[in-house]
Amino acid sequence: MADRLNGTRILILETREEAQFSKLLAEQGAEVVQCPMFTIEDAPDPAPVEAWIRRAIDKPFDDLVLMTGEGLRRIMKLARARGLDQALVASLAQSRKFTRGPKPGRALREVSLDAQQTTEKPTTEGVIEMLGKLDLKGRRLGLQLYPDKDHGALTGALSAQGAEVDTVLPYIYDSKAADANIVAAIDDMAEGRIDSIALTNLGQVRRLVETARAHGLEARLRAGFERTLIASVGPAVSGELAAHGLRTDIAPVEDHYFMRPLISAMALALAEKRPHAAD
Repeated sequence: MADRLNGTRILILETREEAQFSKLLAEQGAEVVQCPMFTIEDAPDPAPVEAWIRRAIDKPFDDLVLMTGEGLRRIMKLARARGLDQALVASLAQSRKFTRGPKPGRALREVSLDAQQTTEKPTTEGVIEMLGKLDLKGRRLGLQLYPDKDHGALTGALSAQGAEVDTVLPYIYDSKAADANIVAAIDDMAEGRIDSIALTNLGQVRRLVETARAHGLEARLRAGFERTLIASVGPAVSGELAAHGLRTDIAPVEDHYFMRPLISAMALALAEKRPHAAD
């Protein structure tokens, strides 16, 4: 099944898993165009994160909700730096653990823990729906958040169920990443030099739209999207695209929101578009 993407140019946007994604696409014969968009950084003030870790150790949470795998990895990084990692893992082992999609579950397994339940859909709404079926009255709930998202609906829903919610935000996005890379990517799409753009998290969609707006390129971005097949890894990304009036052309089959199923879906769609790729 190799070389399914021969003759195609695929734009991918910088993420923590960019190198792996790029490698998988290249193995299928694609020419990968990479666009560094932003970087993920530790929380600028580690004190609140460390305090959350110490609260978790001193009195284990009844429930732990992880929104991203990156969040747990950043928490563990700080815990190791403070010599608290073993105590933290021992504490989290005592909690019921819930994850937003599969990525936080993989991060848990890296520290030999498992989630008791994972959302059917990797969205905040999916988390609210999953936890809404539980009795949380009087339970201490540790909630790992992620940047660039208003979490008021989630924390409000949990508090309304009677949970004592203790939040932590262990990382930030660097908003000063070179806009020139994004502008160049918009130009590539608008000029028809890209066959497909592969989007793997909703922050990428927001960053594209915000940068286009800041540089007066909103019309050019939309023109680029008209000429380019838009591939989305799952419902969260597709929902963000829809919120900006943008479509999803390619997505993995339901419940297979991973890179390899996305690449398979892209190969099928791009095979039909191959005459364009040869232009």
